Parts: sequence; structure tokens; C-alpha cells
Amino acid sequence: MSARPDALATDSLEKARAEAIRVEAVVRVFRGRHGELRALDGMSLRAGRGEVIAVVGPSGCGKSTLLELICGLQRPDGGEVKADPAVLMPQRDLLLPWLSALDNAALALLARGIPRRQARAQAAPLLERLGLAGFERSRPDALSGGMRQRISFARSLLAGKPVLALDEPFASLDALTRAEMQSWLARALAAEPRTVVLVTHDVEEALLLADRVVVMTPRPGRCAGELAVSLARPRERTNPELVRLRAQALELLGVARE
Repeated sequence: MSARPDALATDSLEKARAEAIRVEAVVRVFRGRHGELRALDGMSLRAGRGEVIAVVGPSGCGKSTLLELICGLQRPDGGEVKADPAVLMPQRDLLLPWLSALDNAALALLARGIPRRQARAQAAPLLERLGLAGFERSRPDALSGGMRQRISFARSLLAGKPVLALDEPFASLDALTRAEMQSWLARALAAEPRTVVLVTHDVEEALLLADRVVVMTPRPGRCAGELAVSLARPRERTNPELVRLRAQALELLGVARE
């Protein structure tokens, strides 16, 4: 027996309520003196509340544009974008050099009109949880790249938005620090759950951190396929299932297997 129309409608409504992000057949075109640049053409993506989605694809395929659309910083030229309130953590930490680590983390609270003393009191416990106890008064130039990224992450969390959009957060770090930060981010998200969209060029990073990996085509970007990652965390890079998924992702990207 087929489902009743009212049951189907209820099921559809429940699914919509469970979605934190819905990007449907989105087109984004940039127009300039040299003509049009079609960044996205029919891009679709969905994320449930509390889900970690990684987006991988070649340079210039529109990954950063996708994040800015999700955050409401751009508007699509076609299709639809619906998302819970989101905060963007860019590739560069953008810390203010004249402020301490604590005050940089508290900026999001100060921007919401919270008094400085109260903002510092709220930010301090988070810095401690993120492994930055003892560095609250340090200026950015006295901190390592990994520490600066953790402060940027703390600032993003304190913005209080349910969706985090992370744009290549570890791209500027050396390989060892990057591996440490990947493990750290997995632990941080377990302690401070959010819906996350992580843009990265690193397929292995995507598989280590995400519940689902969305692979994009070269520009104009669209979804070439998705991979579900059901492995328990923390994940080992050498896990056979992760190795298998990496090969699938590279195949979708059009990269020959090693």
C-alpha cells in the first residue's frame, strides 16, 4: 500500500526541519570587464544538523564561493540556498596584532555588544579547553600557526552560530602541525558540536574529519559525487576502509591512482 499524501507531507517537513543546509541547483556567475566567469553551475549539497561535511575539488572550482553563499555573503544567480545562521572561518586567521589571544577570541562577543569583562570571562574557559591556557595575554606574533588557528576557531565558536564554514583552515601550516591540528579539530568538534562545512584540497583530511565528503568538478563547479564515511572517530590514516574511500575520491576527481 502506498503512503498517504499527508504522511508523505509530514515526512518531507520533518526532513526539511532536520536540514541545516540546503543548496539546490545553484548557479553563480561573476561578471567583469573581460566577460562572465561561471563559478558554480547546478551545484547541490545538503547537510543535516550536527553533520560534518567536507567539500573537495580542484583549485578554482568554486568551493570558497559555495561557503560564502552558505554564509549569506553572496547571493546565487540561480537555484536556492537555505541555511541556518553560519559563521565563516577563512584560511587566514585574521587576528588583530595589537590584541591579546583572549581579546582576539572574544571579538565575536564584543561585536554582539557584550561588555569586555564579561566577554573575556566567557572566552577564557574555551581557550583553556582548546589547549591555550597560559597564552591568554600573548600577542599573535608570539604564537605558533597552530595556536593562531585555534584562537580563530574559538572566535568562530563564540560567534554562537549553529553552522561553521571552514575554508582551508590548515592550508598554511606545515605537514606536522597540520596533522596535529586535524586531530585537534576532531576532538574540538566532539566537545563543541556544530554543523560544519569544511573546504579542503586534502582528500585524506576530508576523510579523517567528515561524516560525508562531497567531490566537486572543475569550474564551473557542481557535485561529481558523495562518499559516506561511517568509520568511528578517531580514524587512522592507514585504515583499509579509509584507504578505499580515498581511492574512490581520487577517481571522482579524475586523479589516477598511485
